[in-house]
Amino acid sequence: MKFGMIGAGTLSQAIATHPLKAGHEVVFSNSRGPDTLTELVERLGRGASAGTIAEAGEADFVILAVTWRRVREALAALPSRPGRILIDATNQWADPPPAAVLDVLDVGGSEFVASLLPDAHVIKAFDNLYGPVIAADPVTPAGRRILFYAGDDAGAKSGFRAVVDDFGFAPVDLGPLTMGRLMQVDGPLTGLHAVREEVPHPVGLNGRS
Repeated sequence: MKFGMIGAGTLSQAIATHPLKAGHEVVFSNSRGPDTLTELVERLGRGASAGTIAEAGEADFVILAVTWRRVREALAALPSRPGRILIDATNQWADPPPAAVLDVLDVGGSEFVASLLPDAHVIKAFDNLYGPVIAADPVTPAGRRILFYAGDDAGAKSGFRAVVDDFGFAPVDLGPLTMGRLMQVDGPLTGLHAVREEVPHPVGLNGRS
């Protein structure tokens, strides 16, 4: 399976930790071109490569992990591809938005992303967690790290859920894409690094569960 990263910063690298560990391919891209990512892919090792945004956009799962100011620019570099699954990990309030997007601040960030890619299946995920928490092993002594997500296409969400469950996360579906607003900086799920307890099956008197 291939994962395409649009953006190669801290968040992108944190998310990429999991598919690389699981033996998948990860293609990193940024606005400056693949030649600027040589050191990164060499450090990450097997499975990591660099490409253009268009090349990253051909992956099975495409992760958008750029600052809010660069959303429009980044998505403009993606050729049309109906049915693309795009994971929006951006944060609408992470930095002051440019005047060009001030008029969309009354809607969720992922809804704006979806409006720029009407032929894609957009899923909101990851942006409510801090980078070091995302990169860490999601299986903790207390249980599995909860990963909230939201989206409108049931098939795309089912595929995403299976993948992150395989990574070790405990996926929790918030519902339609509009519910992604709960994960924005001013939302109730921001910074909620919760785990789902793994409750063992009760053991009966005969020693059987």
